[in-house]
Amino acid sequence: MRNPPVTTRDHPTPLVAVAHGSTDPRSAAAVHGLVSRMRTRRPELDIRCAYLDHVSPDPFHTISDLAASGAGEVVVAPVLLTSAYHSKVDLPQVLERVQHTYPWLRLRYADTLGPHALLLDAVERRLIRSGVSASPDTAVVLAAAGSSDPAANQVIRDLATALEARAGWHSVTAAYASATEPGPAEAVTAAYERGARRVVTATYLLAPGFFSDRIERQARSAGAWTTTPTLGDCPELAELALLRYDEARSLAGRIGAPQ
Repeated sequence: MRNPPVTTRDHPTPLVAVAHGSTDPRSAAAVHGLVSRMRTRRPELDIRCAYLDHVSPDPFHTISDLAASGAGEVVVAPVLLTSAYHSKVDLPQVLERVQHTYPWLRLRYADTLGPHALLLDAVERRLIRSGVSASPDTAVVLAAAGSSDPAANQVIRDLATALEARAGWHSVTAAYASATEPGPAEAVTAAYERGARRVVTATYLLAPGFFSDRIERQARSAGAWTTTPTLGDCPELAELALLRYDEARSLAGRIGAPQ
């Protein structure tokens, strides 16, 4: 098969933003809100959504459509907050299949969204919108989904440390809705036991669904003052996703870089 024409300045490399996917319709709505912000920021880009599970379209068919329409290069960006199984195994397996089917197609694989300081900006935005400001008597529980990958869980602990260093919180600790400890309720209780007068839960998830509901329910049961919404369409996430796109474009090679 003859190679299609390469992208040009008038037709920049398209971007496929790949999210996890969920049976909860709130999740897809949040992802679409994020992608809408990205399109507003970069109207010249062909930006498409794809999902690893539960929701159509999937990455293989989305990239296949681009290849069929003449794209010679595609940037695939995992819209995931941490690098774990989905970005290290699931999505690369899909891209290997794409590469086998379209050997002439240049695939550039972007980094996951996190870790990055812009995500802390987004967390702070959600806290402020929830009526919470840094105070020596207020503790924050940074609650993520949790992973079987210890390195991914360590990223959340590191982010909690970085968030605590930014402002005058009583403390900031990590919690996880699954796979590891502490859970949200345990972390909230521990913060009160360490002397915090008020504990708030910052939801470190891209989109609402099973885990966000679990975090809110468990945190409330332990007396959390409030739980912030998921990060969703925060402008910082749109900026970061496009930054990952630009980083991937600047690197040579096909799939596997820059991981």
